[in-house]
Amino acid sequence: MPLRHGVYLPPFGELADPRVLAELAAEAESAGFDGVFLWDHVARPKEPGLAVGDAWIGLAAIAAATSRVVLGPRVTPLSRRRPQDLARETVALDLLSGGRLALGVGLGSEATGEFSRLGEVAAPRDRARRLDEALTVLTALWSGEAVHHDGPAYRVDGLRFLPRPVQRPRIPIWVAAQSVKQAPLRRAARFDGLCPEASPDQLVEMLRIIAEHRGDLSGFEVVIAAADNREREAYVRAGATWWLTALPMICSRADALAAVRRGPG
Repeated sequence: MPLRHGVYLPPFGELADPRVLAELAAEAESAGFDGVFLWDHVARPKEPGLAVGDAWIGLAAIAAATSRVVLGPRVTPLSRRRPQDLARETVALDLLSGGRLALGVGLGSEATGEFSRLGEVAAPRDRARRLDEALTVLTALWSGEAVHHDGPAYRVDGLRFLPRPVQRPRIPIWVAAQSVKQAPLRRAARFDGLCPEASPDQLVEMLRIIAEHRGDLSGFEVVIAAADNREREAYVRAGATWWLTALPMICSRADALAAVRRGPG
């Protein structure tokens, strides 16, 4: 599988404006990138004066401004999302983009207090349970069939959600993981890709475990985000299929434009 290249944009500061994100995405597409992905946060408690843009409105603007690039969040923390709302948003975005959405999901990080300071579930195990249940509900709603679910956190009483996504059998789901712990890797193995935070050697072991669960890695995406290309070849040897150029958390529009215009490199 040839390596694909994307750009990973932080929708903060000058990039909080969805019009700026759309402009950057169009430039990235013209420069030869294969994908444009966004951070998904609602607050940055350690940067109280920083403007924060809505990732999903930003992705809609990106979808409307482009025609070829894959797009999505890397990653959205499902524990703070209602799966029925996310089902509607993801299908609408898949339709708007003509089937170009990839949904990155994970626990998110409580390092800055983003969950607890908004009254969200904060303990990692609780967020993991919410993540797994939300994925069950979300993929069922995407099916277009009547859904019956009565779980600890979510309930769907025989509802049918239409339209279905453009993509079949469903929108691809890429799961975040930070170590060789079994639970996140089992979760990733059930879906379509991995967003790892790991060294190349750690990635080799992560993919070995995922392959044991899946049987093989055919069609499985491995999405690395990095600020520079120094370790790109090591990650490719380890199994990376996507290489995302990650911009700094606080980045001006001018610097972001310069970065995307340089192309994948």
